[in-house]
Amino acid sequence: MAEVRAEMVANVWKVVVKEGDTVSDGDTLVILESMKMEIPVLAEDDGVVAQLKVAEGDVIQEGDLIAVIE
Repeated sequence: MAEVRAEMVANVWKVVVKEGDTVSDGDTLVILESMKMEIPVLAEDDGVVAQLKVAEGDVIQEGDLIAVIE
């Protein structure tokens, strides 16, 4: 199981995956927006998105849980 966490304070601009989706290492899970820059959040392992803890428009803090991949 891998937890994907936010590395910065940002807005969730776009959610690319949904719970139950199969992802590979390097796939984009969500796209964050901070200071007018788009920052993709990537899967760090192969697996299935077991939990997705953010929605488009959410404001997240550094360290917040974005997704769990099993």
